[in-house]
Amino acid sequence: MCLDIAALNLIPGLGPRRVMSLLGEVRDTEEIFRMPDLRLLEITGERFDGIERIRSVRESAEYAAEMAYVEKAGIKLVCCKDQSYPELLRNIYDPPPVLYYKGRLCPGDANAVAIVGARKCSFYGLQMAERLASGLAERGVTVVSGMARGIDSAAHRGALKAGGRTIAVMGSGFRHVYPSESGKLMRAICERGAVVTEYSSDTLPFRGNFPRRNRIISGMARGVVVVEAARKSGAMITVDMALEQGREVFAVPGRADFFTSGGTNRLIQNGAKLVMDVDDILEELDVCVPAEPAEKCPEDSVRGAEKACGMGEEDHRILEILETEAPAHIDRLSERAGIDRKMLPEVLLRLEIRGLVKALAGKKYGLG
Repeated sequence: MCLDIAALNLIPGLGPRRVMSLLGEVRDTEEIFRMPDLRLLEITGERFDGIERIRSVRESAEYAAEMAYVEKAGIKLVCCKDQSYPELLRNIYDPPPVLYYKGRLCPGDANAVAIVGARKCSFYGLQMAERLASGLAERGVTVVSGMARGIDSAAHRGALKAGGRTIAVMGSGFRHVYPSESGKLMRAICERGAVVTEYSSDTLPFRGNFPRRNRIISGMARGVVVVEAARKSGAMITVDMALEQGREVFAVPGRADFFTSGGTNRLIQNGAKLVMDVDDILEELDVCVPAEPAEKCPEDSVRGAEKACGMGEEDHRILEILETEAPAHIDRLSERAGIDRKMLPEVLLRLEIRGLVKALAGKKYGLG
């Protein structure tokens, strides 16, 4: 069944909702490929002009190439009819018919909380995302996010460092991991959880994919925590999805004069629960917290998680200084952070590429 749905997933214009409509009309997916044209048109709608593609997709070179790549890359498939399909996600308005994933999905992921926020965020935001994710993971809660730069990566990092489970939801196929520097992070997540996507392997990270991806992030969780977000942002789209799905929404307060605090502070004004620590989240959600806390990762695993996310001790020191002293001259940063002046440009460039730091005139630097 999963292979048939994966085949349908390759047909342009068919889309998840039409696939779900087709699945709702049959007991066996084989029936879809034998349906009369008029019946297919009734279900898919007159605007869909790919009836012949439905008939031939399983014999296409595209499908053969997709299945060959899936097998070679160790990608697993789970469809909405399988018992192992995430139960919370199954019950949203428009669940993805099939998920491609690496790692492992387990029943305990029903105890999940999503943490989302800005890509270009403050050091405070990074700290809060990591701290909340660590606290949730230590209590046996799976942390869900989108593997993007900034808040998302910090949330995954916090869960990994605590030895807990985390799930990343991509807006592209596995041939095109986005952002490109997330390869190491993805491998670390797969060891402690799963990386999932509804998109076939050759799907590029088109901008329009990510709003749809966000419904899966909220759909896999019992609640969504927004750490930092502008009023118009991807994180706020996730909030809209969460509210439509009946999920709890939480927000971490931020500075009134920070652009990326506008969305979170407005959420609190409109009734979202203000979050200062992990207990503020857990007391609102019906999650089964195990009596024994999660086992902490050994020190070498913690360093591995830091490396996977591209954030080390030196990066944290620079961001902490800029949080209170920006703009700061490179010589001042070298002195305050205790980093050799010759080595500092490499650290700053790494942070600049991640959108966390920006270079200013006169060899000065500020937060991105």
